[in-house]
Amino acid sequence: MTSPLFIGHEIYRGSSYGRWHPLRVPRVSTVMDLSRALGWLPKGQFVTSPRAKPEALVNWHTADYIGALQRVEADQIATAQDLARHDIGSVTNPVFPEIFRRPATAAGGSILAGELLCEGGVVYNPAGGTHHGMPNRANGFCYLNDPVLAMLSLRQFGVRRIAFVDIDAHHPDGVEVGFGGDPDCLMISVHEARLWPRSGPVENDGGGNALNVAVPRGFNDSEMAFVRDALILPRVQAFMPDAIVLLCGADAVEEDPLSHLQLSNNAHWDVLRRLMNMAPRLLVLGGGGYNPWSVGRLWTGVWGILNGHDLPATLPTQAQGVLRALRFDGNRRGKNPPEHWFTTLQDDPRQGDVRDEVKEAVRQLLKRPVL
Repeated sequence: MTSPLFIGHEIYRGSSYGRWHPLRVPRVSTVMDLSRALGWLPKGQFVTSPRAKPEALVNWHTADYIGALQRVEADQIATAQDLARHDIGSVTNPVFPEIFRRPATAAGGSILAGELLCEGGVVYNPAGGTHHGMPNRANGFCYLNDPVLAMLSLRQFGVRRIAFVDIDAHHPDGVEVGFGGDPDCLMISVHEARLWPRSGPVENDGGGNALNVAVPRGFNDSEMAFVRDALILPRVQAFMPDAIVLLCGADAVEEDPLSHLQLSNNAHWDVLRRLMNMAPRLLVLGGGGYNPWSVGRLWTGVWGILNGHDLPATLPTQAQGVLRALRFDGNRRGKNPPEHWFTTLQDDPRQGDVRDEVKEAVRQLLKRPVL
């Protein structure tokens, strides 16, 4: 593989979790449209995501759960047993028309990425990043766990040492269930302390291979740079991974409605830039992100950086049209969006003091033995 590959699908364009669900907003389709408007997504770099078959999904998920998802999609009804056993039909994990097909398509892309990366290279699957999914139940908007399935796919194709770096605002509890205690998998997560699912305090070592950087509200670009340079980069370098999986959730930026962090998209991009050449294989996944403008701009910037493109100071008219067509109904941020959400990809930096609690969290984690 020479050029990076973008895995996408049209299923995301018309699919929504429901009128009031945080995942009512378009995300992957926006990234596809914006990348094409910028001339960044030629046909030769676009791969249509396959839908994962049940037999591939049961490499980690239970057959009973996968069968339930397929039945609920066909019937559009979740029984009391589905809710009790699998959390299908809850407020956070509702029944919607593509309840099996959509997550199975995202998972199919991540499974395919493991094969595409067999000989090395870079793959981007922005629909991926559903890091809360559990073997037998939906969890936190995630019906399947494509990061786990991606890493199992990498293993199937001969990749042993995997560094999983997650900069989503939420702790990747499902990935920790899948790979906790695995000495050939280093897991690093930077997430908001005490934010749902509340499972990633600094003290949690995931069975010995996890570094959980639980950060305070208001976490800024300067603090992310400190965590990146003091902890993430040296630990990944020391681990000498065969592959890096970066989960680049856009919910850690200041404009996101579900977290309380104050990052700009520069923070995510700078982590990506510094990880890009640290392993022969790189898989970048999406994750959370519930403001359509901040997600679209951040994730499109990721694709530009992976390809070595300069990020334009002002977007061309066609690209601005993609952003101006977005809506964020039911949220105050959608009423009077600032002009730069339409005209630029790049936020102004959001720098500040590096607080003592951030330094202390890193200090504690640096005491942990190197895998």
